[in-house]
Amino acid sequence: MRVWPGRAQPLGPTWDGEGVNFAIFSEHATGVDLCLFDGDEDTRESARIPLRECDGYVWHAYLPDIRPGQRYGYRVHGPWAPEDGHRFNPAKLLLDPYARALTGPVRWCDALAGHDPGDPRLDLVPSATDSAPWLPKCLVVESAFSWGDDRPPQVPWNRTVIYECHVKGLTQRHPEVPPALRGSYLALGLDPIVEHLQRLGITAVELLPVFQTITDRALAERGLTNYWGYDPIAFFAPDIRFAVGPPGSQVSEFKTMVKRLHRAGIEVILDVVYNHTGESGRLGPTVFLRGIDNASYYRLVPEQRREYVDFSGCGNSLNMQHPRTIQLIMDSLRYWVLEMHVDGFRFDLAPALARELWEVDRLSSFFDIIQQDPVLSRVKLIAEPWDLGPGGYQVGNFPPGWAEWNGKYRDTVRRFWRGDPGQLGELATRLTGSSDLYGRSARSPHASINFVTAHDGFTLRDLVSYERKHNEANGENNRDGSDANWSRNWGVEGPTDDPVIAARRERVMRSFLATLAVSLGVPMLTAGDEIGRTQGGNNNAYCQDNDTSWLDWRLDASARALLDFTSRALALRRRHPVLRRRSFFYGRPIGGVAVKDVTWLHPDGHEMQPADWSAPDARGLAMLIDGMASDERDERGKAIVGDTLLVLLNAGDACQVFTLPALRAGARWRLELDTAYPSGRADPGTTIAIEPYSLAVLRLDSGGAGATRVSEQA
Repeated sequence: MRVWPGRAQPLGPTWDGEGVNFAIFSEHATGVDLCLFDGDEDTRESARIPLRECDGYVWHAYLPDIRPGQRYGYRVHGPWAPEDGHRFNPAKLLLDPYARALTGPVRWCDALAGHDPGDPRLDLVPSATDSAPWLPKCLVVESAFSWGDDRPPQVPWNRTVIYECHVKGLTQRHPEVPPALRGSYLALGLDPIVEHLQRLGITAVELLPVFQTITDRALAERGLTNYWGYDPIAFFAPDIRFAVGPPGSQVSEFKTMVKRLHRAGIEVILDVVYNHTGESGRLGPTVFLRGIDNASYYRLVPEQRREYVDFSGCGNSLNMQHPRTIQLIMDSLRYWVLEMHVDGFRFDLAPALARELWEVDRLSSFFDIIQQDPVLSRVKLIAEPWDLGPGGYQVGNFPPGWAEWNGKYRDTVRRFWRGDPGQLGELATRLTGSSDLYGRSARSPHASINFVTAHDGFTLRDLVSYERKHNEANGENNRDGSDANWSRNWGVEGPTDDPVIAARRERVMRSFLATLAVSLGVPMLTAGDEIGRTQGGNNNAYCQDNDTSWLDWRLDASARALLDFTSRALALRRRHPVLRRRSFFYGRPIGGVAVKDVTWLHPDGHEMQPADWSAPDARGLAMLIDGMASDERDERGKAIVGDTLLVLLNAGDACQVFTLPALRAGARWRLELDTAYPSGRADPGTTIAIEPYSLAVLRLDSGGAGATRVSEQA
């Protein structure tokens, strides 16, 4: 086999139409071998090629006889000195951090450990057992794909509605998806799924991790799997679990999914995990970065370099102090945008990426680099703004250009609708975009990703059905998962045949969904909430690759009604530009008239006073938004004026009568939505009775005078 010197850049395998250039970084290695395999199940390489060239710690070679489809891996030589942070072991086959595809999952065996697991000193003695039989192989792939006229939808933030979903969970049980395609990238792009998203008014899917992942050994030994996928072992490779074709097809199938979703005007956002890897702590497997250059890629405890700093709770943290680690992440992000055409990212445990030293650094290099990057600065960037390190709760502290999962919104809305006292003031702040969190740093309401549920926690159905988590199926004696759920079962734990309790639960679910629809910020819906999906009270179904997590598309009358209501609530948001403001309300008169952009009203009709906000028994509130409060513009800069809306909320256990404001002579209030009467009811007069735990939206009808509705907003 011919071996030429090749180039140190770019890192990874590069097929140029004639041969393949291989390049891999390792600062502390003494040698690197490229191992070629003829088949997926080969236990020994057919060729081992020492990489003789090394420039700037990048080992490289060009093989003119190699083509796409070639299986490969690496063996890296260097010191075995865990006390100094080095864990080189050439007996271990290693995955290329820049691999574009893998041939399959990792199969567990003691051979995957870099150390000798039988030695009483644990990780101080290297293992001599070859791990190649147990590790998938990296694949050289052909990047050519017929994108045609594909282009990013570029939906503005204030028009964005996010649908968080799992590729397999969304499609595995859909009766209109062909059985051979269920659970796959291709299934997610099929008409039945796309039409469902369009019916809801979804503009972006946020996919749970799709990087190739590994299942923790303890899970595997319990017969479970890493269903959510939060333990990556390849930052460029789509997970083969969701492919239907042979190894390598996951790349083109992922691209096909993106292309089909884009054609429907739907963006693709990836939930990405760069804070840690699936190699876990010091007794975890050696499958890629640990064996390539442990001391460069991982954050080690300064005075005890056998140990890993762990901001994620998963055993390790990537070393954001090293430029090559940052390069790996940035190269991966750009690859997914430029090559795979994704539209944005949600960063798991994002504060861990900001820890250049120990404390969270809001202006760390990572954020500076992204902000200046000509590719990444133009896509949607979402932070999960907490990790497990000191000062890890960073809601509201990310820089301009970033949106955040707003955990304070989630908790406040949950507590309000379950009837907790003292929530009115906090709720008003959350309904109007959380200016206390985002208004002080030149950010907008769309910095707030508003959500009531997410993959991590109760589903919407379970939020109103359980007051305790029920995670026994996870095999951890119900110790896993959060205990702070702010849920209420309304009288019975779990399913019930009691029609009164069932009706109350349905109403509260509608109130949660309607609250999302009328809040400033970006609403995020969790897949299945629109049809009342349950996980049986499991609030941490990370390992449940089964009916617990998969959506059941056999919709009964209740599920169909909830789906219809969700669609109508989100359609109301689309119709009314005042619900999609790009800037915060000021709470003062606008446009030279004595009408405030937003006014808070007591149920009896008077404007809320300080004593009203703190009243211990206060559960009712009205939010009056003037139609002139819209700050949307058409393509030529002309203001888009909307309708005046009145949002009425009653989280008390008794019916609340609201006095409606008389704003214009001859104008009447028209009922747009009422969570207690999903089929509708008559328009009110001067007062309206709002049922317990329900929300209503009214529109001021001026009889043709005043505010106008723009047709393209519908």
